[in-house]
Amino acid sequence: MRRAPYGSWESPITARDLAASGHPVEGGVFVGDQAWWAELRPDENGRTAIRRTGLDGQPEDVLPAPWNARTRVHEYGGGAWLVTPQAQVVFAEYSDQRVYRLDGFTPIPLTPEPPRAASIRYGDLTLFGDEVWAVREQHAEDGSIERDICAFPLDGSGADGTGIRSVVGGSDFLAYPRVSPDGRALAWIAWDHPQMPWDGTELRVAALENGTATDVRTLLGSTEESVLQPEWIDTDSLHVISDRSGWWNIYRVAVSGGEPVAVHEIAADFGGPLWTLGTRFYLPLDRGKLLTVRTVGTDTLAVLDPATGRLDDIDLRGLTTVRLCDASGGAVLMRSGGALAAAGLRTYDRTSEEISVVRLSSEELPAGEYLPTAEPVTFEKNGRDVHAFVYAPHNPRFEGMPDERPPFVAFVHGGPTAHVAPSLSAVFAFFTSRGIGVVDVNYGGSTGYGREYRNRLRGQWGVVDVEDVIAVVEGLAESGAADPARLAIEGGSAGGWTVLAALTSSDVFACGASYYGVAELREFVKETHDFESRYIDGLIGPLPEAAALYDERAPLNNVDGLACPVLLLQGLDDPIVPPAQAERFRDALVAKKIPHAYIAYPGESHGFRRLDTIVDSRNSELSFYGQVMGFETPGIPKLRLWTSESA
Repeated sequence: MRRAPYGSWESPITARDLAASGHPVEGGVFVGDQAWWAELRPDENGRTAIRRTGLDGQPEDVLPAPWNARTRVHEYGGGAWLVTPQAQVVFAEYSDQRVYRLDGFTPIPLTPEPPRAASIRYGDLTLFGDEVWAVREQHAEDGSIERDICAFPLDGSGADGTGIRSVVGGSDFLAYPRVSPDGRALAWIAWDHPQMPWDGTELRVAALENGTATDVRTLLGSTEESVLQPEWIDTDSLHVISDRSGWWNIYRVAVSGGEPVAVHEIAADFGGPLWTLGTRFYLPLDRGKLLTVRTVGTDTLAVLDPATGRLDDIDLRGLTTVRLCDASGGAVLMRSGGALAAAGLRTYDRTSEEISVVRLSSEELPAGEYLPTAEPVTFEKNGRDVHAFVYAPHNPRFEGMPDERPPFVAFVHGGPTAHVAPSLSAVFAFFTSRGIGVVDVNYGGSTGYGREYRNRLRGQWGVVDVEDVIAVVEGLAESGAADPARLAIEGGSAGGWTVLAALTSSDVFACGASYYGVAELREFVKETHDFESRYIDGLIGPLPEAAALYDERAPLNNVDGLACPVLLLQGLDDPIVPPAQAERFRDALVAKKIPHAYIAYPGESHGFRRLDTIVDSRNSELSFYGQVMGFETPGIPKLRLWTSESA
């Protein structure tokens, strides 16, 4: 074993390994006894393919290139495809947002051509009889947006526009259209600005007359109660998730009204943030039972018997992240991963208890000896606990120099309602195998710890998130695990906001990398998309009442408090955090003569999907850390930093 400075260790894990072999699996269904799934293809310009296992045992495309099954409803999409009983794929095509049915190798349009590309969008696709039901989003030329639940024929006869029927509207947002077993009623979830779906939603039901909703009633929910995923039990009752207890639990609700009844009340979350439509947090099984996933830090799969309230846990042997996809007979299809198990699509056989891999999200994983171990840690800040996972530097061929402590990068997730769990991450290994520690933080506002934990961020965005991340890295430094002079912070989207806020309000970090992060708020709320246009009302406060707070919290307005280098990475086609956010912050860095780099990627949106972009952004990030924190990065192209001398 060789001694070398932390950060400069030679590693076999390259940025191209992260991208070229990576193809995140985004969901799946059973078609007969075979699994079909959606897969991101970075080497095909980031398209989403529908795939299955071929006769040779290798994945093959069901939906051929260049077709791209991805919807832009809410910009985050979700529910972009389904498979009919005749094994035909119905999907929303990304380029024009029309819905198509794949007939052999030829997609047949089911919805009309929009007046402008992507001006009419469909998501949360559901099949009911010979119709497709969907959440529809219509963008008018004046910028106004209307959403409704609509239905259109599966045979394509509605492609001229005459066959599309609006079932129900009247809300800013709708999700989970569910038709009752007898076809006479509809249940769905609705909410309005300024609520986000994890703040407050309503369960609504209506009678169906001639295919449209009448006698609309609200059964459950409010601006302070988040309700998710209704599923019909019979014609008179539904199961639904609600966080009325402080945790997302499952309830039984009568269509006639009355108080909901908890199926199994427990201090754990059976739901999560509804960023993507169609997300399923539980699955109905045979004999009325439910397959559930509950979260307190990590995920646990279990079978819940509503008749008795009994909850039987399933041993997934180290899988700590579980997202349910489908169930058929005794088989369960799930996206899953863990600290020692790569993320991907797996099946679980409820009879044999066997777990089988269908498709991992990475073709080739780093050799096991280069993978770091996740260590859960909890630190206290201002009387509150902050949860995180530490990945210490690890390389079987290297160790640090005597009396040297390693640099650390704090990863700040987006959302800010996301949730991190122990994971086998090639991205983390990219850093830890070079002698750079990683800590993944579930700051206040994260899901998976109940409503109180995520409500900590209400009105406190840019304060609590920053304090919590700082508490974690300072705790690591005080314990001797990290070099206090070489702490970095990186994050994307809302995580990028926390990066910039932390750098401009503290001197804890040596540098930071913001991936498409929010830099200021007044223009952001004008420029961002509709789904999040009122999000800041809850995170900081409504306008105009909170205008002073918008200015006070915005990193752009606090650049005078910044004294360290910054890396800005931005997609030029991002409708969620537009490039103007990064460009304004770049201009402020130039004005203050602070070393930085701004890298803009044409064709990239919110979240990088293309191979070359992923390679370049990770190499640039590593080179940036090396230049700032004083270690060599062998084999990595040197990022050119802007300095006052180079201007």
